[in-house]
Amino acid sequence: MTRYNFFRRVNWGRFSVVSVPYLWLAIFFFIPFVVVFKISLSEAAIAVPPYTPILDWNLEEAYVTLKISLSNYLFLLEDDFYLSAYLSSIKVAAISTFFTLLVAFPIAYLMARTEGSTRALLLALVILPFWTSFLLRVYAWMGLLKKNGLINETLMSLGLIDQPLIMMQTDFAVYIGIVYTYLPFMVLPLYSALEKMDMTLLEAAEDLGARPYQSFFLITLPLAMPGVIAGCLLVFIPAVGEFVIPALLGGSDTLMIGRVLWDEFFLNRDWPMASGVAVVMLIILVLPIMLIRNSQGKEGAA
Repeated sequence: MTRYNFFRRVNWGRFSVVSVPYLWLAIFFFIPFVVVFKISLSEAAIAVPPYTPILDWNLEEAYVTLKISLSNYLFLLEDDFYLSAYLSSIKVAAISTFFTLLVAFPIAYLMARTEGSTRALLLALVILPFWTSFLLRVYAWMGLLKKNGLINETLMSLGLIDQPLIMMQTDFAVYIGIVYTYLPFMVLPLYSALEKMDMTLLEAAEDLGARPYQSFFLITLPLAMPGVIAGCLLVFIPAVGEFVIPALLGGSDTLMIGRVLWDEFFLNRDWPMASGVAVVMLIILVLPIMLIRNSQGKEGAA
């Protein structure tokens, strides 16, 4: 009878709708994470796949062996190379996110203040880069930034410089590539937040004697903060693990965790160490998100 009442109380329509995203997360996030975490607890071996199983059993002799190794995580703590890679990735991602926000905010504000077909045109221009290949856009920046590229040729033809500027294989090129590539991910959340803002609040602030910069910091920025947080997370998280842009635009001294993962997986064939690096990177990224969501939940409850 209790079981019958339970099935009667369940809203199966709501349950089926809610279960779809959770099922998606379980298949494409949780299960792969469990597999990677399992590999990180094994040891490298000359085999296919190149690691030892952590669970071994023999039905004939009736035994089960569980062998878990934490040596990969201990090595991460002992070797300064991995710490430098994490810190360098976080630094590059943070600086790129900051400049992406500086570029995206005026664009999103302009889109929110325009009306009709002009707004639709600006929105289409922001989304337009998604219609082309990510790799093709990075290669385009290689053509722009190299010594005989369009930027150097234009500056030299105008007489602004005497010799080509060295922009390729530098951190500057990496920042340019990340800012350009992830700019739509910052613009769209900002536009969504600013578009809902009541513009009469700015008029009221002006009538009360507030200067433009005061209205921005006291009204516009606080109301746009949900979009700022969402956009920064959408840019910062993938930028930390970025591999293609540093590999093509950065120099040999550009150390990022994505390159370390590539080297461990494909050059060293050390899958357990690479899995450990990936697990630690995921923890570093997930913890700030959980803290931000928790603080937002408390503010919403208050």
